[in-house]
Amino acid sequence: MSTYELGHQPLHVAAPAAELIAAGHEVSALDLAVEGWDTGRLDEVDAVAISVPMHTALRLAIEAGERVRRLRPELPIAFYGLYAGVGKDRTLGRAADRLICGEYDDALVAWVDSLRTAEPATGVSVDIGRRSFRVPARHLLPPLDRYAHLATAGGHRTVGYVEASHGCRHRCRHCPIPAVYHGRYRITGADTVVADVDQLVEGGAGHVTFGDPDFLNGPAYALDVIETVHQKFPQLSFDVTVKVEHILASRHLWPRLADAGVIFVVSAIESLDEAILTRLAKDHSAEDADEAVAIVRSAGIDLHPTWLPFTPWTTAAGVADIASFIWRHDLAPVTDPVQLSIRLLIPDGSLMLDIADLAPHLTGYDPGALGYTWRAADPAMDILQAGLATRAEEGSTLGEPPTETLAAMTSIIGEAAGVVIDTPSAAFSPDRPRLSEPWFCCAEPTTVQLGAFD
Repeated sequence: MSTYELGHQPLHVAAPAAELIAAGHEVSALDLAVEGWDTGRLDEVDAVAISVPMHTALRLAIEAGERVRRLRPELPIAFYGLYAGVGKDRTLGRAADRLICGEYDDALVAWVDSLRTAEPATGVSVDIGRRSFRVPARHLLPPLDRYAHLATAGGHRTVGYVEASHGCRHRCRHCPIPAVYHGRYRITGADTVVADVDQLVEGGAGHVTFGDPDFLNGPAYALDVIETVHQKFPQLSFDVTVKVEHILASRHLWPRLADAGVIFVVSAIESLDEAILTRLAKDHSAEDADEAVAIVRSAGIDLHPTWLPFTPWTTAAGVADIASFIWRHDLAPVTDPVQLSIRLLIPDGSLMLDIADLAPHLTGYDPGALGYTWRAADPAMDILQAGLATRAEEGSTLGEPPTETLAAMTSIIGEAAGVVIDTPSAAFSPDRPRLSEPWFCCAEPTTVQLGAFD
């Protein structure tokens, strides 16, 4: 079962399903992001495994797990994925019996196998040692046209989602991946990726997202994968996610990536405040961010930034700098408005808890929000963040053009900072392809998402 994978067909259902089928089990799939809650499906199963690759997915998974437990209290339930270990005091024994973190495939198969025994596996496990992967069982999932699409000048393209690697070599403190992978990563393998893309093309995909936490963790491997896929499917376009420091370090690769069909790169700039960047261990500067935009654009690739404007140390001037950067670099047409409202999440085990000057801002642990709560040094920043989050959700719910929402949020920021931020291009440009899913993995779930099962 999947609750949310950023608008994509859930790879983290299809991948373990292939392993379970190979082990001799019968598998069915339910994606609550696009399919209705069907209680009849529960009558036919012996166990339920719920994918939790991100914060929003886990928030929704708890509701799904508790609902399964009410309907069929005898059913074993597992949560698996990057966030499986988060909030275990709330989930273990209540919404789930088994929590599987990291490379979950082998442990998930072992859990299902154990259900035949007198003492089935329970508790929490973490494994990052897996080295081989099967082609995902996408035939179990709803068709690709039910999911996010790519908006382009020529119309919409159906989008598929693959991962050439898991984990990350870096230890950015605010990211949940280092807390599980500890600076290591695992490759999926070029043959598996090509075979999976083959399925996606057969399903109608015209664009493929490489969802690796950082596509250039292994530059030679990444280049081999994407050029191999491009050679077989030259009609496809791609997007990838890459750290600012890797954009700079691999600047010579961007023309080749453009030739291979990459049309945009997502990069977590996060902040332009040097002190905050240091606390986050981002290993880049505000000046590097300017250079990153120039490098990829010189290769004909667009840069889609992601941001973390609100931390305990945020100032109004710092948020205004971010908004100004977006408009100054003509990034508004490719920036989702929610990016200007993202607030630092501090789940169990977060590396942010190692920062000494975080403690004065912490206000306790909220099991409902699955993380530590905090107040900003400047109370006005908490008010500003809440207002921006509300404005972003309103725009998304009403279907407002994203640049109009972004311009309205920029005006709110400028007023808070006492400055006028120029918004020279408040119209969506169809020549700048962007995905239709407006939310983000580190955003708090919306009221619509939280009410999806009602």
